[in-house]
Amino acid sequence: MSMMDLFNTTTFKCSELITKHYSTSFSLGIRTLDKSLHRPIYAIYGFVRYADEIVDTFHDFDKKQLLADFKKDTYKAIKDKISLNPVLHSFQWVVNTFQLDYELIDAFLYSMEMDLYETNYDKDKYDQYIYGSAEVVGLMCLKVFCEGDETEYQRLKEPARKLGAAFQKVNFLRDMGSDYSDRGRVYFPHIDFTNFNQIQKKLIEDDIQKDFDEAYQGILQLPKTAQLGVYLAYAYYLKLFTRIKRTSTEKVLSQRIRIPDNSKLSILIQSYFKHKLNYL
Repeated sequence: MSMMDLFNTTTFKCSELITKHYSTSFSLGIRTLDKSLHRPIYAIYGFVRYADEIVDTFHDFDKKQLLADFKKDTYKAIKDKISLNPVLHSFQWVVNTFQLDYELIDAFLYSMEMDLYETNYDKDKYDQYIYGSAEVVGLMCLKVFCEGDETEYQRLKEPARKLGAAFQKVNFLRDMGSDYSDRGRVYFPHIDFTNFNQIQKKLIEDDIQKDFDEAYQGILQLPKTAQLGVYLAYAYYLKLFTRIKRTSTEKVLSQRIRIPDNSKLSILIQSYFKHKLNYL
């Protein structure tokens, strides 16, 4: 192994470590992808996770400047094809290797900027935020899954966007209480947190279910190298969504609904056998 290979390997290991520490569900999903897809997907997750941390966690620092620096360093890493920031180095490799569209990166970073200023979202801003914060992440991953097949990518773009949207909306619903109490945010348009009721919750749930249904049709058409991992993430979020639907509005606003570890293991086993037996 050359010294450059060693450097590349360690940067990917950093992105893998970030993924495993921040998200057990996505870590499980990535581990069930074909091994050739592990590095690039870890790299994408590491990049989006750290950008999100800037706006959500670093309250004692100048978040606006941190994000501006991160954005500048991201584009410099992509242009130079190297960075001493391991997260950005592994991400630039993915961008340059799989020809990720700059528009996807622009949209993602703009959504992170929105979190610095917006607390209440109208329909246009809500759609823009979901596209940039979640749908484009699904599209980045899809670029990797399709391995340069542009026709395949274009065919699966819409379902990939729907899956990203479903995941993000479930997160919004699950974290609605903490988003409001900790950050003063309400992502769902025209929702008054203090008067949130079951009728409004049901409308949001119907919209999420539609996204899940459309996304599932795309999962069925994914390359086999990616299908199990994506289906596992889908199954986990669908289970979480089901628990949220069965939970009262009051509890959703006051508690963070979770999936127990034993349930995650059960979802993994069921997903594995469904995939092996072509029952998806």
